[in-house]
Amino acid sequence: MIVLHARPSPGFRAAVDAVFGAGVVVHVDEAEALDGVADAITVLLHVLTPVTPPFIASAPKLRLIQKLGVGVNTIALDAAREQGVAVCNMPGTNSQAVAEMALSLMLAVLRRTCFFDARTRAGEGWTADPAELDSVGEIAGRKVGLAGFGNSAQRLAPVLAALGAEVVYAARTPRDVPYAFWPLERVIAECDIVSLHMPLTEETRGAIDPLAMKAGAVLVNTARGELVDEARLVEALRSGHLRGAGLDVFAQEPVAPDNPLLALPNVVLAPHIAWLTPETLVRCLEVARENCRRLATGEALLHKVA
Repeated sequence: MIVLHARPSPGFRAAVDAVFGAGVVVHVDEAEALDGVADAITVLLHVLTPVTPPFIASAPKLRLIQKLGVGVNTIALDAAREQGVAVCNMPGTNSQAVAEMALSLMLAVLRRTCFFDARTRAGEGWTADPAELDSVGEIAGRKVGLAGFGNSAQRLAPVLAALGAEVVYAARTPRDVPYAFWPLERVIAECDIVSLHMPLTEETRGAIDPLAMKAGAVLVNTARGELVDEARLVEALRSGHLRGAGLDVFAQEPVAPDNPLLALPNVVLAPHIAWLTPETLVRCLEVARENCRRLATGEALLHKVA
């Protein structure tokens, strides 16, 4: 049994049936536990709901956990290895969508899109204090630091350069690209905009201290919320140390209603949907179908991480 554990839209459901065949994939809403089907699952199509050691232990037929995306920090990798369950991801499938979302968050923060949208809808678009316009800005002429230089950052970099930004990046090793390679600490300290494209590991958890960023800078996070010290991010935004932030991810998801980030006017927010476009989903499903075929025939799986 192939199970998709997610809350799919009608379009996503139709895409699943189009790629796999009608009725081949069983849908279980992400709000529901998988206990009722654990005995029968052979392939789990995983989005974000954590795959825990107890679940893996309760699924004797499980042979593949296929991440629809890249990050596997929500999967108990050690438990999967112990049970002989393969774990695969699909690097590159969501890079276009994430790159575009990071760019849109940068622009929304710099141009204060949410602020002016709300005022315009309320009939107050032309009555704002003119001083409000002093806090908008352009990407051109700014130094943009890409923390991590994987597929999404590589797509984003030439767009930013074409808009007139000076692009620098931090990564494990330098690349043969026309952008300066900087240590992460320098990117954080000196860039006007810092966009996160790093995986979440024990080494990167909490690695971004917003109060160590340049005064007046913008933080954009479409990677993982736990990369950032969220309490210090709130402090940096409240105090005005940071101009603003564009956040698609959070330390705790779903975000608690009392999370102070929700009340800050200099933050643009989204519910972890940077990767989520119909185009991305089709690309993901095609990789998942191919790995299901390979699993059945005993061929090497694509993008196996465990």
